[in-house]
Amino acid sequence: MRIGSFRRLLHIQWVLVRHGLDDLILATHLFRPVRFLQAVTPGYWNRSRNAPRGERIRRALEDLGPIFVKFGQTLSTRRDLLPEDVAGELVKLQDRVPPFDGRQARLTIERALGQSVADLFAEFDETPLASASIAQVHQARLRSGEDVVVKVLRPDVEKRIRSDIGLLYELAKLARRFWPEARRLRPVEVVAEFEKTILDELDLVREAANATEIRRRFENSEMLYIPRIHWEYTRQPVLVMERIQGIPVGDIARLRREGADFKLLAQRGVEIFFTQVFRDNFFHADMHPGNIFVAPPGRYLAVDFGIVGTLSKADQHYVAENFLAFFKRDYRRVAEMHVESGWVPPTTRVEEFESAIRAVCEPIFEKPLKEISYGHLLLRLFQVARRFDMEVQPQLVLLQKTLLNIEGLGRDLYPELDLWQTAKPFLEDWFKAQVGPQMVYRKLRGHVPEWARQWPEMPGLAHQALARVARGDLHVRVVSGELENLRADLARGQRRQVLGMMAAGLLISAAILISPDHPAWLPADRLPVLAGLLGGLGLGLFVAAAR
Repeated sequence: MRIGSFRRLLHIQWVLVRHGLDDLILATHLFRPVRFLQAVTPGYWNRSRNAPRGERIRRALEDLGPIFVKFGQTLSTRRDLLPEDVAGELVKLQDRVPPFDGRQARLTIERALGQSVADLFAEFDETPLASASIAQVHQARLRSGEDVVVKVLRPDVEKRIRSDIGLLYELAKLARRFWPEARRLRPVEVVAEFEKTILDELDLVREAANATEIRRRFENSEMLYIPRIHWEYTRQPVLVMERIQGIPVGDIARLRREGADFKLLAQRGVEIFFTQVFRDNFFHADMHPGNIFVAPPGRYLAVDFGIVGTLSKADQHYVAENFLAFFKRDYRRVAEMHVESGWVPPTTRVEEFESAIRAVCEPIFEKPLKEISYGHLLLRLFQVARRFDMEVQPQLVLLQKTLLNIEGLGRDLYPELDLWQTAKPFLEDWFKAQVGPQMVYRKLRGHVPEWARQWPEMPGLAHQALARVARGDLHVRVVSGELENLRADLARGQRRQVLGMMAAGLLISAAILISPDHPAWLPADRLPVLAGLLGGLGLGLFVAAAR
């Protein structure tokens, strides 16, 4: 382990001791044998135990830096998994992290934009409106009179993040070397995915582009509103955007006073998630309550687009089909898809895997959110995964995190929501759109310009191919050993059958073109030419087959 990483570990230990959290760590099985060493740890005898447990945990995470604050934010969305006193404190990490000096924010803005704050804005409030782990937000007013918010990165935040990422890599490599479960959990790959995600948050131009893209996709939507970006004032450490007026989604009492429709909000939250993941393949992946506001009765307002997620086409398809099979209780198909996608080894017995999934999932169906513990469900699923040697898919971590956030919001807003029945119709419609006739038509139409460019070359290529067939110069090269017998059969006479079938197909196509039922989209004046060409090719192949 590098000296810098070792120093960071010592600092983490010191912070935990200073906040009186050493007993929580040393009570685990791993550290229980060395608990006696705590008495000689620096700061042990003057550690703080006066504050409540939840507050001490929150303050420790704040002292440890952005990565640990992110971890606390994620936990705060799952109040069902935490003691109430801890959950109540971790919520403060969403937008009430201790701010940095507003004068430093002013200097950052002026360096980035090359002008004084007084020249840039008619008004600028140095007292932050909100403060988070990566940046903080200030109120301002443009010279044009428009109210905006100015997001400014924390000083030296990149240095601290890179230091912690280095430590995570060291720990992941140690785990891969000494922990048998590491091969399946792929800790190094998970850290690499996390590194890419959190470093992207340090570029506010990228965040502005993400916001603009999602705004474009939800233009005029009644479900979701994304504030407008002021690009002329946006740079890597500074982002200026329209100020929105909404109620924090976590302020349930105020939402109730203002007449919010909680059932509608819960349903729309699920629909927004599935729309972003499957229609757009571009989803807001940091949807904790500090980033979500509501305009009653049922419209969401979203901010903070530093973390977005996408899926490959293959992963998108497998995730959608898994969801749909799960909603239909088709556990056999869920098990088969895990094997087909390579998420579990190909030697897995599908029947056993199906039975294990059924045992975990069947008890939760037809229950509202308030009666389902997703924490317990995930633990059971992880146990099943371990039994069947299922590898973690790092590219799906953001999706899983976002789904947990959405479920947490739904639990707070409308615990009676039936998540399955809300999501199932959307996925069924998405599948119909992906594999139905309209999608086939759109794909074919997309290829028409390319085919049109290639069409003039086709007669010449066809003549060359037919000439080579007639001379016996056309050979099929078979790479796969399993196809060697097929090559030998073709050489002994199947070539004639293949050419005959091709010729028949061309002649039938020519006949259709000159019949009254020819396709309406083909120009009528071109039909005789096309029919003659196809018929000629067909006759040529028949002649070649007869030789």
